[in-house]
Amino acid sequence: MMTLTIRDFRTRPGAVRRELSVESQAVLTANGRPFALVVPVNSDTLDETVRAIRNSRAQMALQAIREHARRKGQDCLGMGEIDAVIARSRVARRKMQRQTNRD
Repeated sequence: MMTLTIRDFRTRPGAVRRELSVESQAVLTANGRPFALVVPVNSDTLDETVRAIRNSRAQMALQAIREHARRKGQDCLGMGEIDAVIARSRVARRKMQRQTNRD
């Protein structure tokens, strides 16, 4: 995968565009640290590409949630235990809302 600095992106946009037409993606870095993924698109594929990226990010979030539950031992809860967690969360949320409304 190609790596670009923010300086490359700013000072050589034509070269970056040409390189992206060959490569399928590039990592954009600032101060040596990655902060963005650059993918080439066109007007025909923009919506589909955005949808695919959103789906991928949702899958990554779901995986992180599952891993967090596994680490906390909550990955094998029964329905009664799940209902109890939901009930406690709702009570806590209502308390927070009441406190916020008072302030």
